[in-house]
Amino acid sequence: MVNNMSRLRCQYGEDEFLYEVIYLPKNQRKIAIHIHPNGAVQVDAPEGAEQTDIRQAVNKRARWVMKHLTDIQERQREVLPRQYVSGEGHFYLGRRHMLKVSHAPKSVPEVKLFRGRLNVTTQDKSPDAVRRLLWNWYRAHAKTIFQRRLDLLGSQIPWVRKFPPEIRLLTMKRQWGSCSSGGSIILNPHLVKAPRDCVDYVVLHELCHLQEHNHSPEFYRLLTQLLPEWQSVKAKLDNMSEILLNQ
Repeated sequence: MVNNMSRLRCQYGEDEFLYEVIYLPKNQRKIAIHIHPNGAVQVDAPEGAEQTDIRQAVNKRARWVMKHLTDIQERQREVLPRQYVSGEGHFYLGRRHMLKVSHAPKSVPEVKLFRGRLNVTTQDKSPDAVRRLLWNWYRAHAKTIFQRRLDLLGSQIPWVRKFPPEIRLLTMKRQWGSCSSGGSIILNPHLVKAPRDCVDYVVLHELCHLQEHNHSPEFYRLLTQLLPEWQSVKAKLDNMSEILLNQ
């Protein structure tokens, strides 16, 4: 569990970036740096770590951090705001589907996926109305898909079989998932837009946190045991994050 956190600044040449330090229990032996899909920089440090050691670790990898932040900024420039009009592409389980908006004043508003097209029937064709309908559809499907994958994957994991967790949905800007102190798995509904192997990676990641509440070597040992190729799957998800999180 997280004990404390602080926010610091790193100067690299003429550039700088902010990073958040999260102090974890002492079984977190090393200082680890993570860059979230939205460009937030997180540093996990052992409880009691000295500020000078943390700054030294961040400064040592500042070039690596800046390269990733630059790559994220470049990808974000290519992502245009959603218009929610016919012909626009929207993802579901890793596949892009064309949006078709049909105005039907007397029909019940609905969203259906049929032959690779997302058909939205609505009395109100305004972008806000279409967005709400589509988002409600995503959330409903996300709950079903996530529960199905949790049931399948969890059936193979001893600590999950013994205490099956509850799934909760929460829209997040910087995370695909998290694990609550009460043992609930919290997943971002946007994740349902990602390929199935990416969904499985996030679900397994959070299930490992039920056993290891940090990013210790033991945590990564468990994750690698359950999903040996997790690093390549994570990289794929990170590369798609700007598009998938785009509303």
